[in-house]
Amino acid sequence: MERSTSVTTQSALAPEQELIPVDKGSAVNSAATEFASDGQPPVDGGLQAWSTVLGGCIAGFCTFGAANSFGVYQAFYTLEGTSSASNISWIGSVQLYLIFLVGLPAGKLFDLGYFHHLQVAGTIIYALSMFMLSLANTSKYYQLFLTQGIGIGLGSGLIYVPAVSVQAHHWTRKRSLALGILNAGSSCGGVVYPIMLNKLINGRVGFAWGVRASAILTLGLLIISNVSMTTRTKHIKDLADAAGHRKRIKEILNDGPFWMTTAAGFMAVLGLYIPYFYIQLFVKVNGLSPNLAFYSLAMMNTSSFFGRLILNYTADHIGPYTVICYVSVISAALVFVMFAATKTAGVILFTILYGFFSGGSASLLPVALASLSKDLSEVGLRIGVGFCVSAFGLLIGNPIAGALLTPDFYWTDSSYSVACVPFSSTCLLTEFGHWLPRWRCSPLQCCGSS
Repeated sequence: MERSTSVTTQSALAPEQELIPVDKGSAVNSAATEFASDGQPPVDGGLQAWSTVLGGCIAGFCTFGAANSFGVYQAFYTLEGTSSASNISWIGSVQLYLIFLVGLPAGKLFDLGYFHHLQVAGTIIYALSMFMLSLANTSKYYQLFLTQGIGIGLGSGLIYVPAVSVQAHHWTRKRSLALGILNAGSSCGGVVYPIMLNKLINGRVGFAWGVRASAILTLGLLIISNVSMTTRTKHIKDLADAAGHRKRIKEILNDGPFWMTTAAGFMAVLGLYIPYFYIQLFVKVNGLSPNLAFYSLAMMNTSSFFGRLILNYTADHIGPYTVICYVSVISAALVFVMFAATKTAGVILFTILYGFFSGGSASLLPVALASLSKDLSEVGLRIGVGFCVSAFGLLIGNPIAGALLTPDFYWTDSSYSVACVPFSSTCLLTEFGHWLPRWRCSPLQCCGSS
């Protein structure tokens, strides 16, 4: 890039953006030029940016919000005698796993400019799978697994990862806050879906029409989400092509900080969602109030909403890695406490605290992965690869907890997950100390967590 072009670009940016330390002629600087020449609103604000956050928030509401509500299905299928608790948890685990696994091809296609194609395809698969679930026989395990585990999981993956990745087209210094708002949508979904499903499935409406009502709501919201989100520039595809796909993938595969973050993410999610899957069943089998069981998952997700917002806002000021380290240790300690909280007050306190800290832990992983990107053309790929590898923790964690759960619902052995999250925090602490100088020189890290 010529010097005159670089100077023009810097003068066109907002004052605070001129302080961003980028190399002259870098791909990020090139991308900034394209943004300015397109005449679009400044980064970190504007109608398109906030509209995209809103659309992403709705996408999180429908995908992870519904997945976080699997505890309702877990309790319903288990008490209906569909199969063992471990087998049933495979349905929810595969659903979560595919959200992350599909992130790899979805992230790559997003980088190539197929954002809205992915959103439309994901919406169709998701809605169709939900309607098919409403027709399934709850005594036939394979029907539930195919429709809810695989179908909804695939559709959610095509929607969620691009919705997260596109936020990097609009936000730099406030990216953690933007993603916190997006992921707060997951918590809102985790409040609405459990209450709605419990009322419908366990009420007069029944399973079939309860799921259909959920499908209709989800379809309408996903249409609004797709219309609301926009990509920052039409030139990102050209930037990705010019960079060279093979070279970029090789650089990511040899990136130490990236793999340490991914390994830590794997260990974190290995035990992170166990309380979300089992809290409602835990309350019921301990003979506590039916109302407490009814609202326990909703309370956890409500607390998670505030955790995602507050902890992501904090991450914008002290860095995402610092925040993740602390909340991982706290989440681990709370999981250990869960199995001793057999009284009403203890369960309520646990759901509030665990929801708050686990919400922050989950929502900061994509922020950390995106912060390692050298330019916007590899954000989707890094998040996709990181999610893909981390997803194995989601796949095996909850079924292992179910297998450790005895037929008479003895929970103590399931506390194995306590060992997972502290190890994740240890990995992050080691990485943070060793690679901190490099992060401070990374353009997107400086933009995202200053």
